[in-house]
Amino acid sequence: MRGLLLSLLALGAACTIERAPQGAPYADTFDSLGPAWKDTSTNSYSVDKGELVVSKSRNHPLWLSQPIPTDAVIEVDAWSNSASGDIKLEAWGDGKSFATSTSYTATSYVFIFGGWNNTISAIARMDEHANNRKTRTDPKVEVGKHYHFRIERRGGKIDWKIDGQPFLQFNDPKPLVGADHQYFGFNNWESELHFDNLKITAL
Repeated sequence: MRGLLLSLLALGAACTIERAPQGAPYADTFDSLGPAWKDTSTNSYSVDKGELVVSKSRNHPLWLSQPIPTDAVIEVDAWSNSASGDIKLEAWGDGKSFATSTSYTATSYVFIFGGWNNTISAIARMDEHANNRKTRTDPKVEVGKHYHFRIERRGGKIDWKIDGQPFLQFNDPKPLVGADHQYFGFNNWESELHFDNLKITAL
């Protein structure tokens, strides 16, 4: 009997299936893109020398295929090789949407450093032109300068730091949650942007 019990326990252990939790942490140093990413553009995103490079995607994001935690920290190095600046990210979107006309309303929170020809930086809730976006006009993006972004979200409270310094905050009374708001993406209009060392961790 004891031998049979041990055999059944061993079988049960052998049949255990480990599943990654929804919104598992993620890290990428961009040796390649592969199935981890969904490109909604026509080849606007590429990897060069261990960096993600994007130009002229015109609001066609590169979406991370796996969901991210609702409460999380997103860190990434970013820089622009264009005088227009315009470093852009999306977080907590639907993982598939893209612009179908000149007008584009995101499904996510949108983070823009040096947008609108390097005149305005913003955190926006879906509509980057909305009146409830949080903005500032300085500093400007310096061509070729590497910046470290740290975006922290707890519920509806979002805190964005650049190079360790407070940059913008957004407090959403109706936080974006659920199946349509659990993906991260890189985005762009026309500027040449570079990204590296992406890290997403749960809080």
